[in-house]
Amino acid sequence: MVQFPEKPVYDMDDLVALLRILRAPGGCPWDREQTHQSNRRNFLEEAYEAAEAFDRDDPALMCEELGDMLMQVLFNIHIEEDAGRFTTDDVTDHVVRKLIYRHPHVFSNVRADTSDEVLVNWEKLKRAEKGQKSTADALDAVARSLPALWRADKLQAKAEKAGFRFRDGDGSLRKLEEEVRELREAVENDANVEEELGDVLFAAVNAGRYRGVDPEAALNRTCEKFIRRFRAVEESAAARGKTTEELTDDELAELWNAAKKEERA
Repeated sequence: MVQFPEKPVYDMDDLVALLRILRAPGGCPWDREQTHQSNRRNFLEEAYEAAEAFDRDDPALMCEELGDMLMQVLFNIHIEEDAGRFTTDDVTDHVVRKLIYRHPHVFSNVRADTSDEVLVNWEKLKRAEKGQKSTADALDAVARSLPALWRADKLQAKAEKAGFRFRDGDGSLRKLEEEVRELREAVENDANVEEELGDVLFAAVNAGRYRGVDPEAALNRTCEKFIRRFRAVEESAAARGKTTEELTDDELAELWNAAKKEERA
């Protein structure tokens, strides 16, 4: 048994020490067996749970979930320390140097009086730092592990800065309508449906972006709306002595439209 000291308040050093104990011989077999890939889903889930705490503006939940996120970051660093590839100090050294380099308006004599100017400088410095010689290089560097809607939004924003854009928001809507027509044709011909659906989603992201809409947030709100309306339909069906599976198509449409009307009212 490992004796870990009891304290009124544990600090960052305690967390680092605890994680090292868990991955050391005599610690936790599960923790020792983990790799980046086996732990990848846990890492992402903790990040999303922290994001949900932000959305709820719940400080107690934020404290808990940010702690879990911090643990995940340190845990993955310790995997690399054990492999002898880099250390915690290597990570902090890298990020400190990067932040100094990308904030010349704070640590040097570059002017950036607005957030927009800061972001323009940041992008230029990032491309220089990563050796990206073209916009295509910058597009290729956008993480493929991002949620697809966010990845599409980021790709489009970078392309827009290089002049690849519609002259107005209506152009993006016309493109969306064009892609929907092509999807309909694909469905009718039973060919290239996945590709054409992807084109519709990509065009929808662009149409929203011209209006300042975050595609992930928009789709999440729609998911919540769907749950509310489905619950209303389910309750209305139960009042008729039926389940949703037992409703006819006409009854389902009737109850769905009633749920929409009631919510909008």
